[in-house]
Amino acid sequence: MQSFRTEIENPVVEKDIIELADKIAAFNNLQIDEEKFRSLRLARGVYGQRQAGVQMIRIKLPYGKVKSNQLRRISEVSDEYSRGRLHITTRQDIQIHYVDLNRTPELWAELERDDVTLREACGNVVRNVTASETAGIDVDEPFDVSPYADALYKFFLRNPICQEMGRKFKVSFSSTDEDTGLSYLHDLGFIAKIENGVRGFKVMVAGGLGSQPRHAETLYEFLSSDKIIPVMEGVLRVFDRYGERKSRAKARMKFLLKDIGLEAFRDLIAQEQKAIEFKTVAIDVDSYVASTPVSVETPKVEIKDQAAFDLWKSTNLIPQKQAGFVAIGIKVLLGDFYTDKARLLADLVDTYAAGEVRLTLRQNIVIPFVKEELVPYFYQELEKLGFVEAGYNKAVDITACPGTDTCNLGIASSTGIAVELEKVIAAEYPQYLKNKDLIIKISGCMNACGQHNMANIGFQGMTVRTPDKLVAPALQVLLGGGNLGNGNGVFADKVVKVPSKRGPEALRRVLDDFEANANGNEFVNYYKEKGEKYFYNLLNDLQDVSNLTQDDFIDWGEEEKYVKEIGIGECAGVVIDLIATLFFESEEKIDSAKVAYNNKVYSGSIYYAYQSIVNSAKASLMAEDQKTNTHAGIIANFDTYFITSKKIELETSFSDLIYQIKNAAPTEEFAKKYIADANLFLEKVRTYRNDETSVLK
Repeated sequence: MQSFRTEIENPVVEKDIIELADKIAAFNNLQIDEEKFRSLRLARGVYGQRQAGVQMIRIKLPYGKVKSNQLRRISEVSDEYSRGRLHITTRQDIQIHYVDLNRTPELWAELERDDVTLREACGNVVRNVTASETAGIDVDEPFDVSPYADALYKFFLRNPICQEMGRKFKVSFSSTDEDTGLSYLHDLGFIAKIENGVRGFKVMVAGGLGSQPRHAETLYEFLSSDKIIPVMEGVLRVFDRYGERKSRAKARMKFLLKDIGLEAFRDLIAQEQKAIEFKTVAIDVDSYVASTPVSVETPKVEIKDQAAFDLWKSTNLIPQKQAGFVAIGIKVLLGDFYTDKARLLADLVDTYAAGEVRLTLRQNIVIPFVKEELVPYFYQELEKLGFVEAGYNKAVDITACPGTDTCNLGIASSTGIAVELEKVIAAEYPQYLKNKDLIIKISGCMNACGQHNMANIGFQGMTVRTPDKLVAPALQVLLGGGNLGNGNGVFADKVVKVPSKRGPEALRRVLDDFEANANGNEFVNYYKEKGEKYFYNLLNDLQDVSNLTQDDFIDWGEEEKYVKEIGIGECAGVVIDLIATLFFESEEKIDSAKVAYNNKVYSGSIYYAYQSIVNSAKASLMAEDQKTNTHAGIIANFDTYFITSKKIELETSFSDLIYQIKNAAPTEEFAKKYIADANLFLEKVRTYRNDETSVLK
């Protein structure tokens, strides 16, 4: 690990990587338990894989922007530590697979040479901040959201208020009212607006997908841009304190809003305002470094197939607000591409565009700032890479998560059926090559990483059981979802469940009926007009499992008979239940509070002290088998069980002690006092615990 100390210039990053290396060593030496270690590695982008003994690494790429040097660096890392395949996710990250756990610190160090991080790519943290892939070039945008997404990402990275939440937290930015960032299904979604000459955002809160999708509510119709960071801090503080922690199935913020309502949530945010250090945070747009297109002569080009070129131009070129430029959309099958092509792509955009690519929410690639006269040359060069398939963001461009290929939670193949459905559309429905209206998405399980339940046509991996109890892979067919724009959307209905091998026939029936009976309506309106029962009757016979053939028991893309294998999911991190570990963490939080205090980061030091106090209380309650579902619940229960009963004596109630964080401004004086309070409280509860343990012995 010595090389990290000498080769990484940023001491904060260096500390992160050395800590990961130390924790891996401790885990290998059985010095920390698996659950505790899992939570730490997840927050460092190291994710368990379906295959034993290897890890998936999620590389965090804010708002999908990747510079050419970063793409080369990621390619080098993938070749050295993985298998040379890069997977684009629906959150604009890149994932690489089959990585040895012990090599992850050096992998991370290599990425950081070009400012690429793994930090908080997984776990119960603020995940990658996503944005419209056309941010900065969109012809309809009121302004470029990239500087705002960038500032928000940087402000909350490593921020103590969002390091140990009950569940993950997702944020998006949309450039226009078209809402291509999908604000309505995020914990916080921002849609760019201008009011009276002031830049700001419509703010959506508490949306989500998964097994129980929930439409986000409007928190603000308009919020000036200098308020987005303080508002998000207030939201995170409330979620951290009141969000569920014990039951992972109910721990997303959407459930908190469902339980208490929007107005009560607003009140809780208001109660946090005194504790928030910065009431406004003006974002310096001018300091944001945007990519600059190169000036280069147009090479000579010979187009071999003019018809194919014309078709590609009609589906894969994106208008750009900068005169004389267009963007190119690259359709990437399943979001998978390889490092040899990635390097050549990096060279191409370096030499002839603006030295960057954008990763999209639909697992594709966008090249911005291509001069119009260079389009034929780009087609020629991209054709050499196999990157000129027509149909970018059209019906033939299906989104799918990795599913049973690598994910622990995958139930049935999502990638295999995606390939098959694209073949069906290309061969039998060529008119959909240009159809932007139809969106098809597939997930391998109910967690909806493929966003299937917001699609016009969605498929979810499941199983069916025959009368003689044989198990076959299956697909839940969902219909009628869609993005309506400006923070509005519709979630798809679950219509039928069919054996996976009947997925193509289900698609054919829906498309045939759409062709015959839509009467010019878009799919969302067509489905709404016909109704769920209509489609149930259309597809119902495909549910019959009494007549399955041997082929039905072999999933798409597989050769062996299907076996249902579901591991333990890691998407949401874990709940740590070891009392001694919690006390130890309380000590660590106090140490972190002191470091932040010495660096004059008083707001951060106060929050570390708060985490120490609540951890200590949680450990005490768990030792007595009391509920610890939420921070607010821990605080109330500690008063009831320990203070009212006088088992532990404080100078005030526990609520008054810990809730000083809400009632005091984050000053140097209060930070010093609160750290001392945290230290004294830890001593008291640990002494009580030791005394009780001694009596039992």
